[in-house]
This record gives sequence, C-alpha cells and structure tokens, in this order.
Amino acid sequence: MPRLAGLWKRFVVGRPLRSTQLDETLLPKRLALPVFASDALSSVAYATEEILLVLSVAGVSYFHFTWYAAAGVIFTMTVVVMSYRQNVHAYPSGGGDYEIATTNLGAAPGLTVASALMVDYVLTVAVSVSAGVANIASAVESLHGHEVEVAVGLVALITLLNLRGIRESGWAFAIPTYAFILGIAAVAAVGSFKALTGTHLAAVSAGYHIRPEQSFAGLGLIYLVMRAFASG
Repeated sequence: MPRLAGLWKRFVVGRPLRSTQLDETLLPKRLALPVFASDALSSVAYATEEILLVLSVAGVSYFHFTWYAAAGVIFTMTVVVMSYRQNVHAYPSGGGDYEIATTNLGAAPGLTVASALMVDYVLTVAVSVSAGVANIASAVESLHGHEVEVAVGLVALITLLNLRGIRESGWAFAIPTYAFILGIAAVAAVGSFKALTGTHLAAVSAGYHIRPEQSFAGLGLIYLVMRAFASG
C-alpha cells in the first residue's frame, strides 16, 4: 500500500526535487508570460460583458459611458504593471505581495495579504471557468444543462496541472493562452477589415430591446459607472 501511494503521488505531483534544483524550475519568458498573465487575459472573456450588463440597468442610452469604465480599467492595469515591475526588481526571490507585506509591515499583515490572495484566486478561477464554459456551451448545444459538471471537471484538471509544478505544466497553460491571444487578434483583424470595407456589423443581440429599470443622474450615475468599472 505505501508503494502504491508513492506511485500515485509521483504520478500526480511528479518527482521530488531538492532545494538545490530550484533553478531548474525557472521558466523561459515565452512560457512565463502566458502562465502568469493568464489571470489578466482571462478577464477579456467576460469583463466587457459585465460592464455592459451593469450599464444596461439604465438602458441602451447609457452604453456611451462604457469608455469611462474602460479608462478606469486601463489606468488600474497601468498602475498594477508599473508596481509589479518595481516589485520584481526590489524582491527578485519571487515572494510577491506576501513577501513585500511581511518584510515591510510584519507577519500579521503578510498573512492578511496572503489570505486575500487565496480568496481572490478562488473567485478568479470560479468566474473565469464559469464564463468560459458559458461561452463554449453557447456554441455547443450538447453541453446545455451540463455547464456545472464541465466547469468542475475543468477546475479539477487545472488543479492537477498546477500540482505537477509550473515548469512541467507550462506548455499546458501556454498553448491555450497563445491560442486565445491569436483568436482575439483574429476577431479584431476581421472586424476591422469588414468595417473598413463597408460591411455592416451587427451582433445577434442587436435587435433586442432593453427596458431600463430606472434613470440615473448625479451621484446615482457616478455610482453606476463605478459599479460598471468594478465589475469589468
């Protein structure tokens, strides 16, 4: 039984590594970028939709406030990227937010940051996978009614891949990430070409009528746009 347990553990998490072998787990840039950027990239799949859903509460006429929310997202991403560049140079060991908070503020703030990150990761995986499965199910009718099972299966698969280690699972994450980037670029290129050649572009939902729940002005409008920004 112990031998079988050891074989199963080796199959799931891979061979054990000594501390002196940590350098072997470093990723080249072509793999590190898609692996560690997949969190932000996954938001592209549902962020715009969430912004529009919030603004639709006030009706289609409020969609022109989308660029305010988008500008807020761009500003936030710019600050995050600049901050992370500084963090990487100041703390090259890779401890991230936990190490920074622990070093500068103490153990308790460090654990608080680590706990917040764990909650964030759980929510990110849940939302990202759910959004992805919903998109797949909209194209594959046979999956209708089985979205939960498919989502749970994908989460289990992602968990197993992570247990193998970042380096061993690097290509498994890199291939779909690069495919997603190419897909988004292709959609933008085809859409731009059609727009420039005079083709009328209209979504399937373009003919839907959205009935506003209420009108917003003043502080209510500011709150609506901020809520759209937070959702996106």
